[in-house]
Amino acid sequence: MSIRFTGNARRGIVAMAVVAGLALGAAGCGGGGDGEDKKPNSSASASKGDGSQPSAQEGQSETPLAELKGTEGLLLQITSAARDAGGFITVSGNLKNDGAKSVVIPSQMSGDETEVIKHGPSLGGATLVDSKGKKRYYVLRDTDGRPLTTTGFGTLDAGQNLPVFMQFPAPPAETADVTLQIPTFSSGTIKISG
Repeated sequence: MSIRFTGNARRGIVAMAVVAGLALGAAGCGGGGDGEDKKPNSSASASKGDGSQPSAQEGQSETPLAELKGTEGLLLQITSAARDAGGFITVSGNLKNDGAKSVVIPSQMSGDETEVIKHGPSLGGATLVDSKGKKRYYVLRDTDGRPLTTTGFGTLDAGQNLPVFMQFPAPPAETADVTLQIPTFSSGTIKISG
């Protein structure tokens, strides 16, 4: 056997192992269950820029958990941070223009990762910080690299309100408080429910 053949065989075996691992991971993330859940499946990712507005988020409280102030009168009110059985946290809220004029949503909110930026304006730059566990959690992405957040931002008119959401990996169950950080906004501590 030549060295060239051994190297090619090794690369092939590694590639097969990676593909098998990805297939098992995808199968583990699939639905399944006992069929008692009769709710229709909904996409975790918001619009792909097709012009549709996201719907109001479920389970939002009237009093915000936190208010993050942004540039030019933007205000992000976090209304819920719910831990789900699937091992992730959904943070929901409203992005509001408290200013007197229309504001272009800052592109910095998408973060600086090329994979996230190429899918358009989003809240992909958001992070949750667990100070006790000394960990930072980034927005989840789907298999195509799209951030699991509200996407397709453009301009907010004065007084306009836009429902938003972000999904993160869940910190350990004993972690109840985390800090939400979004580029160009102040940070705020939120309490996780569930």
